[in-house]
Amino acid sequence: MSRIASKFAELHSAGRKGFIPFVSAGDPDLETSLEIVLALAELGADIIELGVPFSDPMADGPTIQASSMRALDNGVRLEDVIEMSRQIRVRSEVPIVLFSYLNPLYQYGLERLASDAADAGIDGVLVTDAVDEEAAEIGSILRDSGLDLISLIAPTTSDERLAKIAANASGFLYAVSRAGVTGARLETSSAAEELVRRARKFTDLPVAVGFGISTREQIEEVWEYADAAVVGSAIVAEIERSIPVGNVPERVRAFVASLLPAVANAGTEN
Repeated sequence: MSRIASKFAELHSAGRKGFIPFVSAGDPDLETSLEIVLALAELGADIIELGVPFSDPMADGPTIQASSMRALDNGVRLEDVIEMSRQIRVRSEVPIVLFSYLNPLYQYGLERLASDAADAGIDGVLVTDAVDEEAAEIGSILRDSGLDLISLIAPTTSDERLAKIAANASGFLYAVSRAGVTGARLETSSAAEELVRRARKFTDLPVAVGFGISTREQIEEVWEYADAAVVGSAIVAEIERSIPVGNVPERVRAFVASLLPAVANAGTEN
């Protein structure tokens, strides 16, 4: 059983829901980014998404776009993200998912990526712009190396496409809470709950909800109907605010602990 499947089985057995933070790998630099991820793991994050820096992140709002550019300005490449994952794995068993667009993966080579990622202890890959035949190809290559293909679904996804996406996915499904780009919002979309309900007709995979989840109340709301909540832009924004001040990992740790006290009390099982 993969680390991702084991984590969701553990959560289900304990009657808990998951917390999945997102950070852009290499923001503000690789060393600090590594310490941020380890701090999140120590807080009790159930899975961590590592954003692969990309120059044209169309699905991301300005906060994550800026973080990706900071990493690119530092020369961070996919090779560096994989090496960073290797360093995480030495110190933590928290499941790691690469969050990427197709372009960097194709440039690296899919077979090479699958082999190197598995060797580095990465557990899954989420490709924001892979659809249908591309997703099927990527999913097959990843599975051969024991990796999960994490697929996105949205409120605009038809039932027919939901069935196709679910057939190629493994690990969990990432349900986009609303149409549009990433970014913190004051309220979640009611469409997210309906999307999760529809998805469950086609798969037994856990469903995580993200895009715009930025408060404790929103996380608790998502936990009412989904298996996990993904928090990205709110954490990335705290990283950006902390850069001029310094001590970024500790400031991010404090922010996440205040955002979700239950995570801070979860200990260091990961």
